[in-house]
Amino acid sequence: MKNVKTILLFAAVLLIAACSSDDNSASTPMSTLTVNLTGIEPLEGDLTYEGWIMVGGSPVSTGRFNTTAASTSKNFSIPTADLDVATAFILSIEPTVNDDAAPSNTKILSGNFVANAATLNITTMVGNFVNTTNPFSGSFLKTTPTDNTGGIDNGNEDYGIWFIQNGTTAGLINLPTLATGWKYEGWVVFNTGSTPVTTGQFTMANGVDSASPYSGNEPAPLFPGEDFLSNLPAGVDGNINGLPVVISIEPDLDGDANTPFFLKPISGTEGINSNALSVTTNINALISGTAQIN
Repeated sequence: MKNVKTILLFAAVLLIAACSSDDNSASTPMSTLTVNLTGIEPLEGDLTYEGWIMVGGSPVSTGRFNTTAASTSKNFSIPTADLDVATAFILSIEPTVNDDAAPSNTKILSGNFVANAATLNITTMVGNFVNTTNPFSGSFLKTTPTDNTGGIDNGNEDYGIWFIQNGTTAGLINLPTLATGWKYEGWVVFNTGSTPVTTGQFTMANGVDSASPYSGNEPAPLFPGEDFLSNLPAGVDGNINGLPVVISIEPDLDGDANTPFFLKPISGTEGINSNALSVTTNINALISGTAQIN
């Protein structure tokens, strides 16, 4: 009986070894995808970056990450079979609490693979801010229409900003169209740069913005803008004289609503050059990257 047990034990060991050998031979071959990014910044709030490769017309996640610097390099271990047929790389911004099998509408960089390498750009994923055919120009007015009871101007114009030339004409000319997943947001920066306060989000120069948390109850122009009259953040007096004005590009996702996103292409200063606004940051050149299959 002892010999029989020994034989059975030996057979079991051989079977386990054979199975282990089969598992190793059937393991998935992996390759490395190296993604180098320039100009992106750490995401705040409940947001994260996620990379994707397009395989057979469908997105395959390469992994989620954040960054601590404007330039970063990430290596992803991806099945070789997927990388061999990948046609493009996409970088999206995602809610941290929702690990979806497809990218969100908010994509920031993309590029097609050519000879195992893709050059990533922001233009098709966000917008074109180097349009020389129809260049952007803009301006704003200081005015506080939402507390002019009966249409009578009460003389406190220093406490409101509206992106208009007059009551019926937009102040933002040739505003670049944003890709799906992004919105503009206006800001006035109070307290020597420490307290940005929103004027609301919008997608068009000719149309109202998303909110009016600080305005009064009287009719407002049908354009983006805000009166800083009530319910202001602590330490903000609402007077915009001489202050920086910024238009940022924001992810159309729930994130950090208290500060501008790092895409801030348009800015100006109250009282300078007739309150002109201009494209002061070339985000199309600033935000870039590469994806290399190794």
